[in-house]
Amino acid sequence: MKYVYNPKVLVTGASNGIGKETAILFAKNGYKVWALSRHCEASVQEFEGGGSITGIAADVTDPESLKKALSVIDELGIVIHCAGMGVSGSAECTPIEAARKQIETNYFGVLNVNAQVLPLLRKNPRSLVLITTSFAGLVPIPYQSHYSSSKYALEAYGEALRMEAKPFGVKVCLVEPGDTKTGFTAARTHNEPETSPYYDQCTKSVAKMEHDEMHGKSPMSVAKVFLSQAKRKNPKVRVAVGFVYKLLAFLVRILPSRLRQTVLSMLYC
Repeated sequence: MKYVYNPKVLVTGASNGIGKETAILFAKNGYKVWALSRHCEASVQEFEGGGSITGIAADVTDPESLKKALSVIDELGIVIHCAGMGVSGSAECTPIEAARKQIETNYFGVLNVNAQVLPLLRKNPRSLVLITTSFAGLVPIPYQSHYSSSKYALEAYGEALRMEAKPFGVKVCLVEPGDTKTGFTAARTHNEPETSPYYDQCTKSVAKMEHDEMHGKSPMSVAKVFLSQAKRKNPKVRVAVGFVYKLLAFLVRILPSRLRQTVLSMLYC
């Protein structure tokens, strides 16, 4: 099989959900994958066709942990950022500690990993950074404003990095899943105080989101988008996952802001 990029891949958040399915799919297609998460075991799994998964235990919010863990990698062609978590709560009443944790994991986690791996990627004539953002990075979701903010930040960062790293052959692609059935839903933290004036509506709204997620697309659908972009010399700047979200992403960009807010309020408020 001919690879567009060096077939050595780092996947973060690889112990479950999108990250785990992505690591498996790439390994089945012959890539040598380092699977990084706080819970990955330091083991090697071999696949037919020469692919493999090597577990690395590290926390994306801990630069020293990452530096030590990633020191075993001396060659890399692709990094796929899947590590992330979610907090729910109103924009006003979510505790600041929860909001900080959200940004530390989803946004600074990507920066911490890239600080270690971009020097490796620049050694190649061509390399690739794939970043999991979200449909919530295109529209602000009520009662997930801090999650949306973390994904909006990644959208801006990814586009800027794509322009800055272009002279070094580094491509960047933002992958935007919508509702996806993973352990992310159960792991989301609920932070709205019972004394909050938003409590009842927040609880109702988040319950609807979680229902939609549990009936959403499989994590493999996202993994397949990563693989499709890894086969392109010129990957897209951003790609939504699935026809429905491609259509919604298009509509988001052409609808007037007030109409967009009305539609989102009807869905979640």
